[in-house]
Amino acid sequence: MLAWTIYLSFAGALIEALLPKGKAALARWVALTVALGGLALAVQGFYTGMGLGRVTLVDAAWVPTMGIHYLLAADGISRVLVLLTGLAAVAGVLFSWNIELRTNEFFAFFLALIGGVYGVFLSFDLFLLFVFYEIAIVPKYFLIAIWGSTRREYAAMKLAIYSFVGSAMVLIGLLAAYAVSGSHSTGLVAVGASHFPVSFQMWVFPLVFVGFGILAGLWPFHTWAPTGHVAAPTAASMLLAGVVMKLGAYGCLRVAIGLFPHGLDPWGFSIIGVGSWRDVFAVLAVIGIVYGALVALAQSDFKFVIGYSSVSHMGFVLLGLVTLNQIGVTGAVLQMFSHGIIAGLLFAIVGRIVYERTHTRQLAELETMHLSKRMPFAAWAFVIAGMASMGLPGFSGFVAEFQVLVGAWMAKPWWTLAAGVGIVVGVAYTWRALQKAFFGDALPNAHGLEQEHAHPFAAITWPEATGTVMLAGVSLLVGLYPRILLDTIEPAVQALLAGGGR
Repeated sequence: MLAWTIYLSFAGALIEALLPKGKAALARWVALTVALGGLALAVQGFYTGMGLGRVTLVDAAWVPTMGIHYLLAADGISRVLVLLTGLAAVAGVLFSWNIELRTNEFFAFFLALIGGVYGVFLSFDLFLLFVFYEIAIVPKYFLIAIWGSTRREYAAMKLAIYSFVGSAMVLIGLLAAYAVSGSHSTGLVAVGASHFPVSFQMWVFPLVFVGFGILAGLWPFHTWAPTGHVAAPTAASMLLAGVVMKLGAYGCLRVAIGLFPHGLDPWGFSIIGVGSWRDVFAVLAVIGIVYGALVALAQSDFKFVIGYSSVSHMGFVLLGLVTLNQIGVTGAVLQMFSHGIIAGLLFAIVGRIVYERTHTRQLAELETMHLSKRMPFAAWAFVIAGMASMGLPGFSGFVAEFQVLVGAWMAKPWWTLAAGVGIVVGVAYTWRALQKAFFGDALPNAHGLEQEHAHPFAAITWPEATGTVMLAGVSLLVGLYPRILLDTIEPAVQALLAGGGR
């Protein structure tokens, strides 16, 4: 049934595109129905797949002369990320309930993006995976360029250019792998069984890893992310941080590491202690963790704080992947899920609940509005989301980051020590943003004081409350009982690292 998450999403997008204009309410309910249907299928697939390995969903010849198949399958990693996509889709619709401009078109692009994401996570044919990967890029551009703000055309074009450059790198690597494999098949398992020469893997691995890593926010190719997050409408920000960046990380794991494991072997020499591509990408991941946190600490725009925090948290994902040990890679997959939930919640609070009422994202201006008293729901929701983002025990982020750090210590202790700096700075920027935005004691000017009493903020709506409680509850559930995901993730990671999970 997991394959129907793709079909349902694309069918929903088509229905939305065909709806008559002026039917905003109908467009919203159609989108919510489709998103809930996808989530139900994701939950059902996750539950029935517990204890199972990789299960083939669909296998049909597509381009037989080239060995290309329409091959969908799911293992533990895929199931968890499909579940994340379903949750992000429902939350995105709920936090887009206020969209009035071309509502049906907005949700058509939204559901098309969701369908592409489902397709990537379920594709076990390299060509099919690449097709779905490209499908997901197009809706992102239009969602930002049409419904965005803050230099939206620039942000949309920058995101598209970075995405297509990364895609070109990936395509070159995949074509080379297909040509060298001699298997006359583009299936992940068939290509992965080809045992590529080490010399070939040494150059194709970094090409593919960076190609996917661009979308995952790999430093220094991360600059599209904060710009795109800030310019995007709330739902698009939630999807960019929640699931789109995970496409890049998933490609790094499933394709780059899964197909070209010897590309991470030592070079035979070292430069300043760096002697392999594994070391190179670990250094870049650590820089991303610390750099993203430090830049977030210096931001005056509330949404930029969350945007750069995403770069920092994705650094933990990439660091976990290159540990190449069971606990580190498992932590990276769990961090993909955790960050998708938490980042989505943070962007929803900042971009939808706060900005739509205050019409400002400047921390200095928010500091004078006393939002903890005027918007207590938003204030305490951000307290919970902030604690989850900092990785406090009891939330999903703690389990994920702890596993990544343990895995990094097992690989090279200094990776953990350096990443620890990012965690400390992460606490600082979260508390700074929380204090300034919600619990500031700065006094408003006379005009601001008059506005405060004359124009109370609109009440929290049911879609906002529902989405907030759902995302916060999921992070808390996984934090309190991580086995609910780990029992599914760990066998798939073990199989992939052993060479059998491609």
